[in-house]
Amino acid sequence: MKPVLIVGAGPVGLTLAWRLSSAGLPVQVFEAEPGIPDQLRASTFHPPTLDMFDASGITAELIAAGRITPSWQIRMHDTGARAVFDLGVLSDRTAHPYRLQCRQARLCDALLARLPGGCVHFGAQVSQVGQQDGSAWLEVAGSRIEGSFVVGCDGARSIVRKAAGLSFSGETYPENTILATTDFPFEAHIDGLSGVNYIWEPRGTFSLLRLPDLWRISLHPRAGESAEDALEDAAIQARVDELLPGHPPIQIHEKRVYRVHRRIVDTYWQGRLVLAGDAAHLNSPKGGMGMNGGVHDAMALAEALVAIAGGAAPGTQLARYDAQRRPVAAEEILAQADANRKRMNTVDPEARAAHLAELKAIAGDPARARAFLAKSSMFDGLARAAAAVA
Repeated sequence: MKPVLIVGAGPVGLTLAWRLSSAGLPVQVFEAEPGIPDQLRASTFHPPTLDMFDASGITAELIAAGRITPSWQIRMHDTGARAVFDLGVLSDRTAHPYRLQCRQARLCDALLARLPGGCVHFGAQVSQVGQQDGSAWLEVAGSRIEGSFVVGCDGARSIVRKAAGLSFSGETYPENTILATTDFPFEAHIDGLSGVNYIWEPRGTFSLLRLPDLWRISLHPRAGESAEDALEDAAIQARVDELLPGHPPIQIHEKRVYRVHRRIVDTYWQGRLVLAGDAAHLNSPKGGMGMNGGVHDAMALAEALVAIAGGAAPGTQLARYDAQRRPVAAEEILAQADANRKRMNTVDPEARAAHLAELKAIAGDPARARAFLAKSSMFDGLARAAAAVA
């Protein structure tokens, strides 16, 4: 079998490469960046994702580099009223009944260390992708490289998706999000924080996620404020001043602005061109499902490609992969992330109070909390994917 050519060396592409390589399949990974970018990207690992990496030792490395978060909450900033969800209710379903907050780059580092030398090419910008005669190819620096499949793990602007001629229907949400990291001790100024906090404040919403040595704060520009202006240090300081009047100045370590999308392709494959992760679906980051969903895609796709290498029909296996993952992305990941966003974007005080009352009722009822967390932690989506091809 010719090598599987993977475009993109993020968590999804490297997970796929690792699974295929572990099964004895040849792989080549092409990444435009000069190395693993250690930037402000995903940081939430859900329990089933940690379970998937456990036997390899990767989960232990992530835990050593991250911060275990046994509970998360939704709260009112002005009153401190909150609904707290304890993932311990899932302890009979997982060896990791918590969220782990860890930079996604640490997962990439762990995966890269487990891949054969020379199969990951950094600084390798893919310029063209195509397929013919039961194979696929890509071009890098004017050289054509042949493979059995080309897999796009190359994000929202995927060259593989474009080469396959697949539409990416959906919408771009109107708001920008400003993300910054700081070592400011929010826990000393806001009572009862969890490691992950989604917070209503009188004029909008913000979130706080705790990494081992830093807080990540997500803010939204005020009405009439451009994203560029909102990204200025002074603007971030001013927003924190509004939230915590009289606080000491915060030190901003990293910052970025991003737009949020809700999009999905009509199919995850076209012949020998296949998609996974953000190349196939984009969602609001509320709930931390994007990277985890992409990793779950990679695990399912690896199973399909290994079966093809063993003689199974490519069309049958890739249709199976699509049936496993695309409905989950559309109706579990995108729909749930969208619902999370809409709930947190509620500004009417009575509607917020009603949301919080319902969430507190769920959190206080073990059976309802278990069902709620099984869904929000992505167990339900994985069960649905398994049932789709049973």
